[in-house]
Amino acid sequence: MTIYVCMDDTDNLNSRGTGRLARAVAAELGKKFPVRGVTRHQLYVHPDIPYTSHNSCGVIHITMDGYQYLDEIFEIAREEMLNDFIEGSDPGLSVATSEQIKPSLIAYGRDAQNTVLTQEKARTMAKNLGIRLEGLGGTEDGVIGSMAGLALASTSNDGRFLQIGNIRDLLGSQTVQSLLDAGIDDIYTLDGRRVTSGTIWNEETKSVKPCPINEKAILFVEEVDGELRAVKRN
Repeated sequence: MTIYVCMDDTDNLNSRGTGRLARAVAAELGKKFPVRGVTRHQLYVHPDIPYTSHNSCGVIHITMDGYQYLDEIFEIAREEMLNDFIEGSDPGLSVATSEQIKPSLIAYGRDAQNTVLTQEKARTMAKNLGIRLEGLGGTEDGVIGSMAGLALASTSNDGRFLQIGNIRDLLGSQTVQSLLDAGIDDIYTLDGRRVTSGTIWNEETKSVKPCPINEKAILFVEEVDGELRAVKRN
């Protein structure tokens, strides 16, 4: 079983982003629970949707069985978010187990990537599925993306990892083996070739961003001028 903790709309144009907050909450949860990683998921960008810069949400993955811990996990995340509340943000928080995420929520998550949804739909979905969902300030519009993030993360085929293993400790270009040792499961070119040796080029101040693919962390690369360069996918 996996427990997913999703937060959305936690920032403003001048503040730290939702991804950074999600990593901070993950660090706090990691003191008591087995956090696997944090993923970012892209939602619909549309003039009718208020968003800060990219309209993405952050999801923390906790690998454990434990319905009895859901309330405790929610309260830890809630406290961290309230302690770092940003004026002008409209945050939403949700927590669910993989068993609570039904086909209807998966469909809702996919809709959230190409359709304008409402708080009412998000709250009704949460109520019907027994998922704890709460708005933590402002208009509380973040509840919409928060529910979507649960669904998208649970598919293990959407978004990218902001944190897994110790990949954030490796900045710039790295050998294939060092990336595999850091927590990446495999490396592939965009045209399907598996990469097992050599060096992967990346920006000096950045860590690579693998993607969740079928429950694995896969880094995609492309060949440019004879070099293999890390690709950042949505």
